[in-house]
Amino acid sequence: VRNQKEYYFVREFFHLRLPKTEFSELDFWGKVYYCQAHLWKHHICQEFAPCYRYSQRWVDLFQAQPAMIALHPPLYLKGLHNLLNTLSNSMDYERFTDILKLLDDFRETFDIGQDKNIESLFYLYRFIHQINLHYLEGSFQQSLTIIPELVQCIESENFNWDNHRVMVFYYRIACLYFANEDYDNTILYLNRIIQQKNPDYREDIQCFARILSLIAHFELGNLQLLEYQIKSVYRFLLQMEDLHEVQQEIFRFLRRTPGMRQAVLLDEFRRLHSKLVQLSQAPFERRPFMYLDIISWLETKLEQRPIQDIVRDKHLLRQAGKGKSNG
Repeated sequence: VRNQKEYYFVREFFHLRLPKTEFSELDFWGKVYYCQAHLWKHHICQEFAPCYRYSQRWVDLFQAQPAMIALHPPLYLKGLHNLLNTLSNSMDYERFTDILKLLDDFRETFDIGQDKNIESLFYLYRFIHQINLHYLEGSFQQSLTIIPELVQCIESENFNWDNHRVMVFYYRIACLYFANEDYDNTILYLNRIIQQKNPDYREDIQCFARILSLIAHFELGNLQLLEYQIKSVYRFLLQMEDLHEVQQEIFRFLRRTPGMRQAVLLDEFRRLHSKLVQLSQAPFERRPFMYLDIISWLETKLEQRPIQDIVRDKHLLRQAGKGKSNG
């Protein structure tokens, strides 16, 4: 949902069509589908606390009846995946690592090689959440070790992942290279998204691939190329309907910065940082920050520190805060 109107529409649509029922009276499958339905409604509305509640309940249903995990492993894996997504979005590191271990343990208790679909799902979710773990920790240097295996899986087409999944992986790989200040490889993987002739995946990935590419060219000092790219991206953004204020602010910044003196540029970094911190608190502007941690990048310019250090310090601060609240 992009605004209050869409939020109320989704809520009304969902609750008017929800069958009158008591959760406790449902059978196993009724409870699973009930959790799935509520999880997706809250996911669409970007409400992470109830997303956690329903995804955890989904996983609990299977763990209470282990025979169901053996009979329906794909649905159990999807439950773990949704739970991990929620915990990652909520930056709940301790629970995230606990559930990630559950995902890894699945391979020890179930022979994933006997079913190609199950093996494909397992590795798809494992790669997604290994990357999410590095995002949470700020351990970007270590993250580079998983890229060769992931790229090999993609290029072999062994698991037959759809084009949308592949493009999202290319974007996440580009982000890992960006966090390691390897801007050439960042652009290489972003171009695999941007140069798609007839893309059939979400516009938000296409949009952020173009914006991150502009930032990578900015970092490389490709100012002449940057001016050309900005015009191209501007034409692309004009065609988009789902354009958040965050995206608009970043693009306005990139249009103004080429050729600026360093002192003026620093003021622009401060202005954009202040604006984005404010927008990050708005309920319908949070989604873009899940794709691009632009605030941490701006802080690298203001503090003259690597992005890995900044993200790791934020992670350690969150953990210290949780330790105090638990104490």
